[in-house]
Amino acid sequence: MLFPALLLLALSSVLGSKECPHHCLCYEHSDLVDCRARGFLQVPHGLSHGTWLLDLGGNLLMEVRSRAFAGLWSLRVLVLSDSGIQLLQPEAFYSLSFLEKLDMSRNKLRRLPLDFSHSLSSVRELRLDHNTLEWLEVSSLEHLESLEKLDLSHNLITFLQPGAFRGLSRLRHLYLHANQLGAVRHGSLSMLPVLEALQLGQNNITHIDTEALAPLHSLTLLGLEGNQLQHLKFKTFLSLHTAGTHLQLAGNPWNCDCDLHRVFSKLLSVRHLHVDDYHNVTCHEPLQLAGASLAWVDNQLCMAETATVLVITVTVLVTVLAAVVMAEHTRKKNQHGGKSWDAESQTQER
Repeated sequence: MLFPALLLLALSSVLGSKECPHHCLCYEHSDLVDCRARGFLQVPHGLSHGTWLLDLGGNLLMEVRSRAFAGLWSLRVLVLSDSGIQLLQPEAFYSLSFLEKLDMSRNKLRRLPLDFSHSLSSVRELRLDHNTLEWLEVSSLEHLESLEKLDLSHNLITFLQPGAFRGLSRLRHLYLHANQLGAVRHGSLSMLPVLEALQLGQNNITHIDTEALAPLHSLTLLGLEGNQLQHLKFKTFLSLHTAGTHLQLAGNPWNCDCDLHRVFSKLLSVRHLHVDDYHNVTCHEPLQLAGASLAWVDNQLCMAETATVLVITVTVLVTVLAAVVMAEHTRKKNQHGGKSWDAESQTQER
C-alpha cells in the first residue's frame, strides 16, 4: 500500500513540474506560481489551469496581449506590478472571471482600454497607482461590480467625468491622491452609495462644487490635504448626510479672513463632521498671518473685521452728521439773510 502512494506522489510532482513555466517557481502543485523578475517579455506559456496566484511583477512585459491569460479560470490573484506595461490589448484579461485581486501598480499606462473591465466582474481590489493615467473613460471601469478598493493614486489624472465610477456600487475605498485634479465637480462622484474613504490629497484642487459630495451617504473619511484650496463653502460639507465624517484639510494655502473663520467654526460645531487636523491648518494669506495656525488667529480675524466695520460705520455716521449740521447751518443762515433783506427793503420803501 505504501509503494502505490509514493508512486502517486512522485507522479503528481512530475506533472506539477511539467506545468510550471521555465524559470518560474511553483508551489503546492502549481497553485501558486512565482515568475517575478525573471526577465519575461510576455506572459509565459505552460501555466497550470489550476493556478490560483500568479506573480509576474518586475518583468519587461511592455504590453499585455489579447487573451494572454486564456484558460486560467481558477486565477484569483494576479500581480503585474513594475513591469513597464504601456499597453493593454483588447480582451487582455479574457477568461479571468473569478479574479479577485489585480495589481498593475508602477507601470507606464496612459489610458485604460474601453473593455478593460469586461472580464473582471469579480475583482474586489484593483491597484493602478504609480502609472501615468491622464483620464478615465466611463466604460473602462463600469463592469467592476464587485470592486471594493480602487487605487488610482500617483497618476496624472486632471479631470473626472460625470459618472466616471458608474457601476462601482460596492466601492468602499477610493484613492485619488497625488494626481492633478483641479476641481471636484458635481456628478463626478455619483453612484457610490457605500464609499467610506475618499483620498483626494496632494492634487491641485481649488474648488469643490456645492453638491459634489452629496451622493456619498456612507463617507467616513475625506482627505483634501495638500491642495490649492483658499476658501470653502459650508454648504459643501453640510450636504454630507452621514453618521460621521472625518475631514483632513491641512496643507492648503488658506486665505485667513472672517469668512473662513465662520466656515471652520460651523464645521467644528456640526456633530457628524470632524476636522482631524484643525490645529495644523495654517494661513497663507494675508502676508502678516502667513504660517500662523488658524486655530490661534481665528477669533482675531473677526475682531479685526468687526473693528474695521465699526470704524467705517463711525466714519459714515460722522460724515452724515456733519452734513446734517452743515445743512442746518446753511438753512439758518439763509433764513437770517432772507429776513435782513426783507427789513432793508421795507426801509427803502418808507
